[in-house]
Amino acid sequence: MRRLMKFLHTMGAIGMMGAMACLVVLLGMIPQPSVSLPLYAEMRAAMGAIVRYVFFPSLGLTLIAGLLAIAINRALHSAGWALAKLASGILVFEWGFAAVQGPMQEAAEEAARAVAGQIDPATLAPNFGTEQGAIWVMLGVATVNVILGVWRPRFTNLPD
Repeated sequence: MRRLMKFLHTMGAIGMMGAMACLVVLLGMIPQPSVSLPLYAEMRAAMGAIVRYVFFPSLGLTLIAGLLAIAINRALHSAGWALAKLASGILVFEWGFAAVQGPMQEAAEEAARAVAGQIDPATLAPNFGTEQGAIWVMLGVATVNVILGVWRPRFTNLPD
């Protein structure tokens, strides 16, 4: 069971970090809506799909498998590195909703409404730099989680 949880946790992390890398690349290539509204809307739809079908399920798998791994392995209950991973994992989960999933899906919906003529394209206010920055921060925290899982630094063990 431990190996299964480790495998699922690792696969989830790969999917989550891969999705974030894709989003960073797409954000670097997306045109302003005033330049090409149809292409902007297509790219926003693609980013929304990446978030919905790759990022969010991978994030959930990573968190659930990590929590189950801690629950079934008593040695992890007092391992400082595992508790640090838990704390930063919760941060990644919360940030995933607030900085990635919500804004990406909202931007995709607004772009689709603009193409359909339901809203004025001038109301679209993309902030690609802020979105990229948020994803880079998440990638950094996720990388720290990977480092903690591989390196397993000897933080002070907590008493049982």
